[in-house]
Amino acid sequence: MKPPRSLMARLALSLGILLTILWIAAASVTATLLRHEMDEVFDSALKETAQRLLPLAVVDIIGREDAGITQRLGAVREHDEFFTYIVRNAEGRILLQSHAADPAVFPAYDGPGLRQTATHRLYNDDALQGSIRITVAEPLDHRAAVAREIQIGLGLPLLIVIPVALLVIAFAVRASLGSLRRFRETLHARNARDLSPVPADGLPSDIAPMAATLNALLERLRAAFDAERSFAANAAHELRTPLAGAIAQAQRLQAETTDPAAKARAGDIEATLKRLTRLSERLMQLARAEGGRLRLDRSSDLRTVARIVIEDIGQAAPSGRIALTLPDQPVISDLDPDIFGILCRNLVENALRHGSDTAPVEVELMADGTLSVANDGATVPPETLTQLTARFERAGTGIDGSGLGLAIVAAIAERIGSELDLKSPRPGRASGFEATVALPVSTGTMTAENPAQC
Repeated sequence: MKPPRSLMARLALSLGILLTILWIAAASVTATLLRHEMDEVFDSALKETAQRLLPLAVVDIIGREDAGITQRLGAVREHDEFFTYIVRNAEGRILLQSHAADPAVFPAYDGPGLRQTATHRLYNDDALQGSIRITVAEPLDHRAAVAREIQIGLGLPLLIVIPVALLVIAFAVRASLGSLRRFRETLHARNARDLSPVPADGLPSDIAPMAATLNALLERLRAAFDAERSFAANAAHELRTPLAGAIAQAQRLQAETTDPAAKARAGDIEATLKRLTRLSERLMQLARAEGGRLRLDRSSDLRTVARIVIEDIGQAAPSGRIALTLPDQPVISDLDPDIFGILCRNLVENALRHGSDTAPVEVELMADGTLSVANDGATVPPETLTQLTARFERAGTGIDGSGLGLAIVAAIAERIGSELDLKSPRPGRASGFEATVALPVSTGTMTAENPAQC
């Protein structure tokens, strides 16, 4: 049998078993001591009975006219006779016996004192220089019955006291571990965005160091996430600046040279640098999605972020290529606006790059936080569809792209407890592609923040 996993259950069970064993042992010792004392009392009663009956028997036997008869005393009324006796002469002839005495249970007289057979406890005594002898017998069954009654008297209360004591122990252990239970419930209620110290007031001294260690770990995690977020933002900016300078130099080289071959090479350099710029941005986004803090202590309206992202992408795309649908009521979420901007931008740019050049990309943010991005185009085979969230995986080898867009979105979805749902063809269509993500939403009060950072 496996021990319970709960500390409270283990303590209650251990204390209950220990208490039960102690009480049973105490009851057993008490019963043994009482049995010993009871034997002494019954042996004393045997002696007292024999010593009281013997003088009366002597007077009765001496006063008889016919000394050779056996006299059996009659019972005055029906009763249980636990002590029986016989009076014999020196030759062993029975002179007097109680009404329930059975001569077969009385062994030959062998001197004064206590004796015991398989069925009876006996006491012998004599008078007139051993010429008149008395033996008093008590059935051992009588003593055993009394012993059983004593044991039952000791055991029955335990059947009531032990369950009550176990309940009291369980309640006492539960009350004693109340602070630990509250600590566990508080910790369990935390989510990925709350790394503040867990209150550890009232914890037992044995548990308090563990709580302090846990709070120190949470503090280090929060510092690490903040440092990672700062590094991601700074690294993206620092990489963007030299790459932009290199692109400008390549463009200047194209403008200043008259050599067609040099101009073509400068154009290739510019294209390569732009791809490198996009790849560096995607790598920074992936690092942010996998290691940064995605949910904040404040909330914002995701509709504003979606509008800014779509307007920014629309400036580089032909007019009418993106159709944005937003709900009338605010979509309040504690999701970091930067993270939502990254998620939305990757889905839309992926749809523009891989979809039809004529049909618009349909972007819809629903009131329940569901973001859907769909585009027309060729159907993606199921075996390819399942691999699109892998890093550097592209739907087609001839399509320009980093192969990280859907991997970034999938990483963000996993971190916020959601899932990136990819479908091809689109629901209700014979072709196309649709990506759906359920974003966390709340009904709390929105805190103002700058969504332009997306």
